[in-house]
Order: sequence, then C-alpha cells, then structure tokens
Amino acid sequence: MTNKWGLFFGLIVLFISFGCTNINKKGKEDQLLFPPELVDFVPYENNPVFNGTGKDTWDSKIRERGYILLEDGIYKMWYTGYNGSEAATKYLGYATSKDGIHWTRYPGNPVFNEYWTEDVQVVKHDGKYYMVAEGVNDIAHMLISENGIDWVRQGDLDIRKVNGEPIDSGAFGTPTLWLEGNKWYLFYEREDLGIWLAVSSDHKVWTNVQDNPVIEMGPGSYDAKGVALDQIIKYHGKYYGYYHATSSVNLGTWNSDVAVSDDLIHWTKYENNPIIDADSISDDYSSPVLIYDGENYRLYSMHKGVRVFFKRNKKQADVKTDYKKSLKISTKI
Repeated sequence: MTNKWGLFFGLIVLFISFGCTNINKKGKEDQLLFPPELVDFVPYENNPVFNGTGKDTWDSKIRERGYILLEDGIYKMWYTGYNGSEAATKYLGYATSKDGIHWTRYPGNPVFNEYWTEDVQVVKHDGKYYMVAEGVNDIAHMLISENGIDWVRQGDLDIRKVNGEPIDSGAFGTPTLWLEGNKWYLFYEREDLGIWLAVSSDHKVWTNVQDNPVIEMGPGSYDAKGVALDQIIKYHGKYYGYYHATSSVNLGTWNSDVAVSDDLIHWTKYENNPIIDADSISDDYSSPVLIYDGENYRLYSMHKGVRVFFKRNKKQADVKTDYKKSLKISTKI
C-alpha cells in the first residue's frame, strides 16, 4: 500500500513539474519573440500630448493614424485634421517637438489641402519623404516631399493581384510602407477584414505576394472584427508589425497590438495582446507607432488623440532628450 501511494504521489509531482516546465518554457519563448522593451509600456501621466484645437480651426479635431519620425533630435509628426463631422474633408498637418511630449504646430498648416488625406505613414529614402495615406472613399494614395512640408500627390496606388490583374474594386486603406534594399513592401487592409501585402521595385505598380491576407482577424476576441497595420520595424533580425484591431461588431472601439515575422508574410501574434487597450468604450488608444528615442523605445497611440507610453519601470521623471545628439532614425530601426 505504501509503495502504491508513493508511486501515485510521485506521478502527481512529475505531472505538475512537467506542466510548470511547459508553462515556463512557453513564457520564455514568448519573451524571446516579444521582448519587454517592445511590448510592455505604461502611459505618460499627462496624456494626451497632442490633440485637436477644439476651436474653429481646420484641425478642430484629429483622427486616424498620424505618424512620427525622429530626425536630428527633432520629433516630426504628420497628422490628420478636420473641422466638423466625420464626413468633413481631412487635411494634412505638421508639428514638431524636442522631447516628443510638447508639440508646436507648423504655422503654415495645413501643409497639404488639395486632396483628402488621412491615416498617413511616412518613410524617408534617398533624401525624400514618401507618404502613403487614405484618400476619398478610403482609396490609398501616395505623396512625395523634399522637406516633409511641401507635398506633391502622385495619385492612387496601383495594386495588382498575383496574376497581374487589378485588385477587386472597393476600398483599400491604412497603407503602410516598408523598404528593404531595393524592394518596397506595401501593407493594406480591405474594410478592416484582413491585412494584405504587395511588393514593388518602383513604388508605382504593386503586386500582391498572395491574394489572401497575410494577417487575418482572430482567433482572439480582441481582433476578431477588424485589423489594420500601422508600422513595421526590424529588431534583432525579426519584423514586428504594430497594428490596431477591434472586437466591436460596429468597429466602434480599437486597441493596439503587435505580431512578429521572419519573412513579412507569416506572422505570430503576441499572446498578451492588446498591448494598449482603451480605458472606456468611448475612446480609442489605437494606431500605434513605436519610436526609439536614443535610449529606449516609446510607443505612441495616434487615435483619437496622441498619447505616449514609456518603457515600464522607467521613471517618467528620468525621461530625457539630449538635444545635442544627432539622431537619424526612420521607420527602419
């Protein structure tokens, strides 16, 4: 009897040990794929750091994804402003900051008002700024600038299926660029029902790598009803895609999330998504943009106002910007 009970308890201990080992192993694997500096953030105590004016100006309200680059110690932000209802025409604004917290609007705003421009993303390449944005009816278009202020519209994006035929008619929005070598990558969504990927050698004609999404909705509830990619970074040889998603049937409230890939096509979502969630059903902390400030990564959520989130356990009083540093940081980190 004694031997039987000894064997029984021994098996229980072995089972528990095996289970704990697997849990610990899973946790370590997840931490290796998603290091804390890329996913674990706390909000700045004085958020939001940038918002609509709330007055009778062209940017009384702001919305969608704005975008930030850090260049030569200056944070540069392009944002979407409008005055009136959600149907009001959206224009492009520009603001700068020395610390990424206190922002100054460009006195010549809006910097582009010739065409509906919202949900913007910017890449700097060979001295030029390339912007992709949503236009009328959520059709993505491109603009190019020599200085980040004066923009020239290049027209709607020309996206083709794998066989070379134009993609099916309808909206294609939240465009996001990634440039590696001489190859351009374009991520886009269709009605927020998935994230597609197309490639180009000249950023003029884009061809799908496959005609179905590379990032799909679900299986978690937090992104079961809609997804859209906001930014790609490269970190320790892996690609990290920061995206916003929703569990709301009416696409009312969005959160911020991350996934990882080795090839930009096959993606693994972070087990603890969302990394930033809304405080209430009436607000969004979405359209995430990650910036390396010279010491640590910080995360900005751009919709519906701009909020900043710092590395956890980093005292906000210690957040400093060395204005004398010459930092040249783009979307390729």
